[in-house]
Order: sequence, then C-alpha cells, then structure tokens
Amino acid sequence: MNLQSVIDKKDKAARYMIDEITHIIKTFGKRDPGAEGEKQACEYMAKVLKEECGCDRVEIDSFKLNPGSYYGWMWITFTFVFIAIGLLFVAPIVSIILIAVGLLIALLEFGLYYKVVDFLFPERTSHNVTAIKSCTGEPKRRIFFNGHPDAAWELTLNYRFGGIVFELNNILAAVGCLYYLVLAILTTVKYGPISTVQSDPLFFKLALGGLAFTPFFILMYFIRNLNQIVDGANDNLSGCYIGIAIMKELEKQGIEFENTEVGVLLTGSEEAGLRGAKDWTAKYKEKYSDIPTFIIAYDTIHDPEQLMVNYRDLNSTVASDKELSDLFLSSAKEVGAPVKKGLVPPLGGSTDNAAFRQAGFRSTGITGLNHNLEDYFHTRRDTYDNMDADGLAHCYAASVKVLERFNKGELD
Repeated sequence: MNLQSVIDKKDKAARYMIDEITHIIKTFGKRDPGAEGEKQACEYMAKVLKEECGCDRVEIDSFKLNPGSYYGWMWITFTFVFIAIGLLFVAPIVSIILIAVGLLIALLEFGLYYKVVDFLFPERTSHNVTAIKSCTGEPKRRIFFNGHPDAAWELTLNYRFGGIVFELNNILAAVGCLYYLVLAILTTVKYGPISTVQSDPLFFKLALGGLAFTPFFILMYFIRNLNQIVDGANDNLSGCYIGIAIMKELEKQGIEFENTEVGVLLTGSEEAGLRGAKDWTAKYKEKYSDIPTFIIAYDTIHDPEQLMVNYRDLNSTVASDKELSDLFLSSAKEVGAPVKKGLVPPLGGSTDNAAFRQAGFRSTGITGLNHNLEDYFHTRRDTYDNMDADGLAHCYAASVKVLERFNKGELD
C-alpha cells in the first residue's frame, strides 16, 4: 500500500503536533515523573488515540516508582566521597570502600539505569498508554510508535552556563573521585589500611591539593532544580505526537492495513531512568511476542539537521536493532529527510529504546538534537514556542515511509 498521500501531509501534521503540544502544556500541570500532570497528559492523549485516531484497543496502566533516585544517588555518592577524604587521615582502607561503593552506585543508577538505591526515595505512581489499531485480516506484524509523556527537572548548570560547563563539571567531579580513590589505594599499599596520608609528605600535599575538586563535588548536589519542572515540549511531547499524528492522518484518510497492527506506546517516567518502558516490557513482553513486534522510540524531535537514528543507546552500552535502524535511515533518504546515523554517547543518557532492546524487542531510537547539550535540553527553554516544524515534518515523513515498507513485509 502506497502512503504518499499521508507523507504529503507532513507540514499539516507538524502544525497539528505543535498545536496539541501547546494545548497540553497550557492545560495540564507539570509532568515530572509520577506527577498528576503526567497522568492528565496520558489520559488526554489516550482519549485522542481512541476517539480521533481509530485505535480500538487503548489501555492505561499504572506503575510504582521512586523518581528521586535518578539524581538522588549523587547525594549518596558525593557524601561518601567527602567522608572518604576525611578518613584519608585516619583509615584510607575505608576511604577506598566508600569511594568505590559511591562510584558503583553512580555506574548502576545512571550508567545502566538499574534500581539500586530507589527504595530510599519516596514512591509515586506513573502511567503508560498502549493504543493499537487492529488490522482487517490476520495480524502478521505489529509496529509501535513510542514517546514518553513526562518532563524533566531543570539542569541548573545547563540553564545558567550551558552544556559545556554542565558536562565539564560532571567530568571534573568524576576525575576528583578517581583522584582520591587512587590516593587512598597508594596510601593503603605503602603504609597499611589503618594509616594516614601524613605519613608521607607527598601524599599529604596531594590530599590537600585534591581539595581543588571540592567545588565540583558540591555542585553535583545541585545538578537539578527540584522546584523547576520544564515544559518538555521537545523532550518529549514531540516524540509522543509523531505517532499520534500518523495515526490521526491514517484514520482521516480511511487507511486500514490487512495484516499489520499499528499502535502508539506512551511510556511514563523516562526521565527517572526508563521506568515506564521497563515496567511495560515486564508486563507485556509475552503478550506482544505473539507476532513480530517492532518499536520506534522517539525522543526530542527538534532540529532537522540533528535528526538521527541511534544505532547504540544507553550511554552506548545497548545496540539498537540494525535492520529496523537501516530501514528508518533508508526510508528517510527516500523522502528527502536529513536523517543521519549516530548513537547516544557515553554520558549522553538514554532513550526508551534501550529498555525495549534489553527486553528482547526489535526497536530503535530516533532523536532530533545535538548530543552536545542544547540550551533548551532539560531547561525552562523547552517550550511550545521553541519547537521546529521542519524537524517534526521530516521525522513524520520518514516514519510514514517506514510504515509503508514495514507493511509490505520488509522486516518479516
């Protein structure tokens, strides 16, 4: 089935997306993970999918999470580091343990998005939405367009000073941790586990010199502003509405597929560590393994020059599905969309694609921002009047072409 008539509506679709995103931001409350505003946005989009997009199966699921842990681990890690610095003068072996444990928590909570210290933080309830338009015949394949409805806490340094300062502070804080870890190891090896850096004039000077890292340690306590939840127009209502706009246009034109189920999947609390996507895969992996199921996860669809298929995700530790990624890239070329091949780099975070891949789904992640942080990334500048219609239109067109080729069985 040729979907050129749907592709041709890309500019109108982009305008629709911006109008809807504006409505959500103006109408509902702030959408931090587990907030009432996130729930309201999910309920609204679920209603649109059911009443305007022809989805005959629409489910809203709730799940529990501890959103404070995603950045809260920093308080634990750097408190351990400060204690470890003091213990260098008494028991360096304890300094080694504290810094090592702190860094391990950082690696697991932020590097790999595991639940390590979540239980220490207050619990909230978040929501996922699964909407499917059934096919007219026997289902042989299924595709979901995915986005996350929640918005982030503001990154203070990125807002005040820009991405370079934000990332530099993170790097210097990490270097400082390693600096004191190595110094504690050297002291323990040379003078024993219960010793002191004063035993060696050089080590003592190095310990005092390392205090230059303390401003960077302190700033890590204030990396996010808990009182400022961003609007999240680009990150990531844009990702939610790529799929919704496609479904709406298919319904408007009366297009149905014989053997392909098409759906929209909205996974909450991505900004708290992919928690919604992880919960969804745990609940539905078996159910949606009945036929080949593919997921395209969109995140921050903004700059057309930065549209990217991420072949690796989750700080580059998880591989996307190559065939699906290749299909998106070649489809974009067919419709003239400037999409390029890329990855989510180390320290770059993740998209929900990583959670789907870890659960065994065939998925890929599409982004539309420079991974060298833009000034609107997780700041109050991520507003509905700071969106890019061209970026949305190109991503929409490429996605429709993917759907057209997918429906022909190119990934069967």
